[in-house]
Amino acid sequence: MITTIKSQVKFSYYLSIIRLDHSTKHIFIIPGFVLAYLLRANAIGLSPATILTIAPNVFFGLIAAVSIASANYCINEYLDRNFDRYHPEKSKRASVQHVLNGNVVLLMWTSLVAIGLSAAFQIGHSTLLISFIFALQGIIYNVPPIRSKEKPYLDVISESINNPLRLMIGWSMVISYWTGGGFLMAAKRLSEFRDISQSHGREILTNYRASFAGYSETSLLLSCFIYALLSIFFIAVFLIKYRVEYLLVMPLIIILFGHYLAISMQSGSTAQNPEKLFNERGLMLIIILSTIIFVITTIIDIPILEKLSEQHFISFI
Repeated sequence: MITTIKSQVKFSYYLSIIRLDHSTKHIFIIPGFVLAYLLRANAIGLSPATILTIAPNVFFGLIAAVSIASANYCINEYLDRNFDRYHPEKSKRASVQHVLNGNVVLLMWTSLVAIGLSAAFQIGHSTLLISFIFALQGIIYNVPPIRSKEKPYLDVISESINNPLRLMIGWSMVISYWTGGGFLMAAKRLSEFRDISQSHGREILTNYRASFAGYSETSLLLSCFIYALLSIFFIAVFLIKYRVEYLLVMPLIIILFGHYLAISMQSGSTAQNPEKLFNERGLMLIIILSTIIFVITTIIDIPILEKLSEQHFISFI
């Protein structure tokens, strides 16, 4: 049985609920800046003056993303405290083990959102709007009466929108990133479903997260498959539209999806804690190889691939 000890609440407990250790997820911002440059390289060029112009935006973009994400984690952990006690790992969180002051948590959330929006404002109105949506999504996902995290399938869709929002703070390739994020979140749900239902039973699972009542292992696996197909489709459309050479990256991206799904099927999978995925050597190797090929195909033109985007008819004569 979990007990709470108000007298032992420390600053470190409040600091832990903003999950600064999850900041590695903001790597999703980097492709946004890379794509923005690559697809507009002819227009903006690359010079010391350009770099000096871009560098502050990169800095403020990261501050905006980290601050607002931490604000979302802050209310997530506080509002989930009565549900997380049913999760074998999340029950160890400070918000479950100790009584945190709701007014302090609200002040932390307000301060972090203010910092994030102020940083976004330094970049421009578009980034400010995207950052505002990012913060609003945290409310939709966590705060009653909407609390989308308790609705089957909507929980995955609303959580995975964080990926395109992070990307859009850098730039945007929206639909493929969203469906790719949907795959990651569905794989996370699948891993949690398998582990917790097998070790603690379905009742504990649904007490922890109400949306699991609307899932089965088969439906979660099927949703992973659908999200992966949609993401691959939209990525391929994007790559063909802007640079056909990038199609050579597609086989590794497909392998990446398959490898990640295999990881999610393992007991105690790191898919349940995406911030720890950097420990997965096989996954990191695939990502490194994909990045290398991406860089090579950015530099080298392969004219023969242009034929893949042209219409041809088979002639029997």
